[in-house]
Amino acid sequence: MMRAYKFLMRPTVGQTIALGEMLRDHCSLYNGALQERRDAYRHVSKTSIKYGMQSAQLKEIRVHDPERQGRWSFSSQQATLRRLGKAFAAFFRRVKAGKRRATRASVA
Repeated sequence: MMRAYKFLMRPTVGQTIALGEMLRDHCSLYNGALQERRDAYRHVSKTSIKYGMQSAQLKEIRVHDPERQGRWSFSSQQATLRRLGKAFAAFFRRVKAGKRRATRASVA
């Protein structure tokens, strides 16, 4: 039996600001990684970039951007890149199956 727990968060003002900044930076990481994958596929002879390649670049990204990307957990950033990898895998699985877009059941 699976159980789920919902925790009520009541962050302080400072924590709310930090959470917003973390969300912004993770969105930036996700969108940058997505753009890199799209550009590589379009411009570099349909090259496919995988999670492992982008995860390897993460250390360098954190060194060059310590005020934004460097201050968050490495594992949370890897999870963001994994989420992108899963989204790409699901997209190409649907394309291969001939589906045009995701259904509500497959999104959940």
